[in-house]
Amino acid sequence: MESDTGQRWAACVEYCGRAYSGWQRQVHSPSVQARVETALTSVADHPVQVQCAGRTDTGVHGLGQIVHFDSRVARKPHNWLLGANSCLPDDIALNWVVPVDEEFHARFSALSRTYRYFFLMRPVRSAHLAGMVTHIRDESLDLDAMQSAFSHCLGEMDFSSFRGAGCQSNSPFRNLSDARVIDHGSGLIELRVQANAFLLHMVRNLAGALLEVGRSSLTEKAFQKLLQAKDRRLAPATAAPDGLYLWRVEYPAKYRLPEGGSLPLLQE
Repeated sequence: MESDTGQRWAACVEYCGRAYSGWQRQVHSPSVQARVETALTSVADHPVQVQCAGRTDTGVHGLGQIVHFDSRVARKPHNWLLGANSCLPDDIALNWVVPVDEEFHARFSALSRTYRYFFLMRPVRSAHLAGMVTHIRDESLDLDAMQSAFSHCLGEMDFSSFRGAGCQSNSPFRNLSDARVIDHGSGLIELRVQANAFLLHMVRNLAGALLEVGRSSLTEKAFQKLLQAKDRRLAPATAAPDGLYLWRVEYPAKYRLPEGGSLPLLQE
């Protein structure tokens, strides 16, 4: 259905965040949003602005970032897809572009977001996964303790202790429906978290605290007290952005959106 500004389109964006100052458009720094808008503008032959499901930080990656944009020009989905990808750098790609009703909004229509954070635990860093996982030199982590602590985050609660400075959200409350620690073997450890939405740096702050639980320098009880304290100053350091991925955004079935991206090197 066309709106007053033309047809609304939804697109899935995959990107490596290493070279960018996050998703959001910046005046003096490169951003993923600016690259995507420039590519779509080239296809549309008029300025295009996109709205995203969630703004990722500097260095954070996206496999299933969803955006929407409006355009009055007559283009088919494959024209948008192939045309934009031909204008994008190698570290950004659109996975699909589909028409949607004017009521669809990439951010406000979303039901949940899933982030996945990967630690690579081994003595030396990986040359092939540089910037794609967070390298730690620990010989072992107590994954059971990490999972037990992480489970305290399930449900709706105040996440002020894991809220980054400068967060502009009106509320520190978020509702987590999934909080898992997964051992993929060969030293690859994943933290998987799903929620209705996230606060600034929330996943990285949780990852930093859970890593200390795994190292036995922070107990499960202390983690729980930290959560209840609602004070970011008491929490461990923020984990690096390298291992963090916006993996999937869920929407009501009525929109019939295709599946997001995938990364074979990092298992489901």
